[in-house]
Amino acid sequence: MSDNSQTDTTPVNPAPTPAPEAAPTAAPASGPTLEEQLAAAKADAAAQQDRYLRTVADFENFRKRTLREKDELRQFAAANVVEDLIPILDSLGLGLVAAKQGAGDSKSIADGVAMVLEQFKGALARHGMKEIDPLGQTFDPNLHDCLAHQPADAPEEKVIQVIRLGYSLNGRLLRPASVVVSSGPAQAEAKS
Repeated sequence: MSDNSQTDTTPVNPAPTPAPEAAPTAAPASGPTLEEQLAAAKADAAAQQDRYLRTVADFENFRKRTLREKDELRQFAAANVVEDLIPILDSLGLGLVAAKQGAGDSKSIADGVAMVLEQFKGALARHGMKEIDPLGQTFDPNLHDCLAHQPADAPEEKVIQVIRLGYSLNGRLLRPASVVVSSGPAQAEAKS
């Protein structure tokens, strides 16, 4: 055979040679590590706990302040009424001194007492108190307390006598008026 007939020993398709292994690289910076996450969660929990404790303390301070203000309001709520009543006390004192000295007759003392009564009613009216005088009105069980029924010339269920005046404060009934109510005209006794 000839020299040309020798077979070539080089492979036609050589097998790929494996690439040299790359050295291990650091993990990609995709997020914090577990330790960092734990530390952040602990810091957040501590901040939330601090906010909670501050809110509880603020609420407790608010509660104490409102109780204190309510107590002060209760203590001094009557101050305006009392201030308006002081001149009436002065007037009563002057009237009593005049009556003891015999400085006037009974008519002038009665007139003085009537003026003090009007002064007193005016002071109470400025603070929302209203007198209930139902004479001649129809009986109202919400405002009146019927002590008796009497025959009268007035129509039935009309107030014919006021025993004691009633009072309301800013629309709220304090005391009903005590009244006598008409039961209509007297009935003639039947003859037998």
